[in-house]
Amino acid sequence: MISSAMLYAASAIVISWGIAHIAIPTKGVVDAFGPISPDNRRILLMEWLMEGVLLIFIGALVAFVTLLAHEPERAAVIVYRMAAIVLVVMAGISQLTGARTAILPMKLCPTIFLTAAALIFFATVL
Repeated sequence: MISSAMLYAASAIVISWGIAHIAIPTKGVVDAFGPISPDNRRILLMEWLMEGVLLIFIGALVAFVTLLAHEPERAAVIVYRMAAIVLVVMAGISQLTGARTAILPMKLCPTIFLTAAALIFFATVL
């Protein structure tokens, strides 16, 4: 029961951050780069949106596996741990890149990703 709550909490965190990533700052982030070529603008926009889509997918995957899997299915544990690993990798990349900027939401990414990864991982060992 507690592990399911942890998994749903992690899913909500990751999905919410993914939606916020897409909906709130996208135009401002792209505009902040100033005058860049149309191709570079499209690439920047694509990468920013893709991170949001990936976060939504990870959160939805964890939520749906939690909802539909029978406890404790080996495949579900593999999905959960792989999702946690991807979030840790994303936290590392964010820590080395975006978190070094002056933009507060970018500084929050590693903490948010690691919190969700920890919730997911610890839910698999309880």
